Order: sequence, then structure tokens, then C-alpha cells
Amino acid sequence: KQWYQRRVAITAGTEGVKHSMNPFDENAIEEAVRMKLKKIVKEIVVVSCGPAQSQETIRTALAMGADRGIHVEVPKGTEADLQPLAVAKIFAQLVEKEKPDLVILGKQAIDDDSNVTTQLLAGLLDWPQGTMASVVEHSEGALKITREIDGGLEDISVKLPAVISADLRLNEPRYATLPNIMKAKKKKVPTATLR
Repeated sequence: KQWYQRRVAITAGTEGVKHSMNPFDENAIEEAVRMKLKKIVKEIVVVSCGPAQSQETIRTALAMGADRGIHVEVPKGTEADLQPLAVAKIFAQLVEKEKPDLVILGKQAIDDDSNVTTQLLAGLLDWPQGTMASVVEHSEGALKITREIDGGLEDISVKLPAVISADLRLNEPRYATLPNIMKAKKKKVPTATLR
């Protein structure tokens, strides 16, 4: 038998493709909305890094119940350069500016399956972290977190301020209602640029 080896290059364009939110980030937003309804948090600020189309994702979060959004614009065509450490550094700058008590991220990216932004951000901020949270309970300046690990479940407690990452089992995200979608379209989303 003869074997022929060929290299095939495949390029995929994103023109005209609607951007959608990472499912893990949907869980993070849902958890923040639930915390706001319980009066645990006062304001929900969502952040997305990417080209102009990333504002679609922010508007989805606003329609789900977030109060405001910040779009960190990344020049079109350079999105691939935005690796987890770069994102964590951007988030750390925003945390210094916004002064939140809690940062909730999705457990992992779905494009490259990366699962390190939460840990990197917690390290940069020197804050405690609760990763892969499947249950989050608030109790007097701390969070009790049940997290999924290889051997089953682990219960931990972290003092606020903290960074946590949401697992898919944390909750079932709500669907945005049409009136909220219309309101979200009218909200201004400030754009920040990379430094």
C-alpha cells in the first residue's frame, strides 16, 4: 500500500456569525442575578473582551439581569492573542477600578477549553478562589462553596472579596424576556481599550 500525506489548511471566517455567550458564563451571570435578588450583591457589572461583536454578549447579560456592562475592545483579527493571562490582567485592572467584593467567571472557555483565568485573576489580586462551584451559599462576609473535583465533591469556605468560577451544575440560567432584551438594546455599553 502507498500512503500519501497532505497538509490541509482550513480557515473559518466569523463574518456574519452571531456571537453567543459561553454557557459557563451564563451560569455565572445567573448566580449573580440570584444573589442580587437575595440582596447579597448590589450591582452586577459584566465584562467582555473582544471585537465590536462582543457587545452582543454583553447585551444578553444585561437582558438576563446585569445592571451594566463594560466592553474591552480587542482589535478585530487579534482575538487569538487574548490568552487567559492577558484576560486576567485586564480583569484585574477593572477590579482595581470598580472595587467589587466578588468576581464570578465561567469555569472555562469553550473555544479552547482553557480553565485558568479564574485562578490567574485570584493570584493577581491575592484574593481567595473557589473554582468549579456547583453550590454557592453566602454567610456573613464569606461564601460556602461546594466544588466538583475528580473524587466527587469538596466543601470550602472563602472570605470576601473572592473570585469564583461557575460550573454548569450551579444553576439553570434564565432566558431573557423580550422586554428585557429591548431595554438591553437601549443601554449604553462603554468601551475600554487595551493597555
